[in-house]
Amino acid sequence: MTLEDDNKAVVRRYVEAFNTGNLQALKGLFAEDAEIQGVLGHGLVNKVEPIWRQLIEGYGLQLTNEDLVAEGDQVCARYTETGTFKAPAFGNRPTGRSNTLVAMELFTFTIREGRISRRWGARDAASQARQLGQPPF
Repeated sequence: MTLEDDNKAVVRRYVEAFNTGNLQALKGLFAEDAEIQGVLGHGLVNKVEPIWRQLIEGYGLQLTNEDLVAEGDQVCARYTETGTFKAPAFGNRPTGRSNTLVAMELFTFTIREGRISRRWGARDAASQARQLGQPPF
């Protein structure tokens, strides 16, 4: 396997851990000092974990890999993101409504460890808010 194949395999494990709500496995894919940036905030894993929890438990967020492109120590992922707003999240009461949107993430890996050192995420949060019947972020 190539470096790119190995890194894509880590992103697949990231999606699996996210979809099953296994935050311990998810956190284990990141380097200790990994920088995580997304629509709802940025920081180290422990700062971002509560955001992930609300996305998973509140929105029922699920990721479906559509494309994975790798070059060197980077992987770009395009997902279809689906979910149903079923539990309180981000200060809002659940609406029971569902959403579908496109999300993208760019991962950078530490070569020696094969762990994620940076992750940038982008998604249409305004569309998500409309679909879920809540105010935009």
